[in-house]
Amino acid sequence: MSKQKKKQKKSVTVGIANIKTTFNNTIVTISDFLGNTLCWASSGSSGFKGARKNTPFAAQSAARNAALKAVELGMEKIEIVIKGRGNGRETSVRALKSAGLNIISIEDKTSVAHNGCRPPKKRRL
Repeated sequence: MSKQKKKQKKSVTVGIANIKTTFNNTIVTISDFLGNTLCWASSGSSGFKGARKNTPFAAQSAARNAALKAVELGMEKIEIVIKGRGNGRETSVRALKSAGLNIISIEDKTSVAHNGCRPPKKRRL
């Protein structure tokens, strides 16, 4: 048998962090400028289940896990793109900053419906 080549890890210094916050979960994906995903983390993959996935602490933990993986790959600077109206918007940005990544810019790409689908009915408890 021939020798197998070791997979080389990419060394990327600047990347994009896409933060998608919904009312049920928070997903943080870190990619390079070409759109190739380098690492990701979510509230569910960080060990939270059920209703605890939509808390700000779960979003902070997911962002910290993704940022630590990115720092291992050599990332130093990051651009942030936020989508959604969930609970973990601000805390996930703070977690990326505290993990040692320098933030270049923050962009909000939350889509706004122009009288599209009917929203869900109000909850009665």
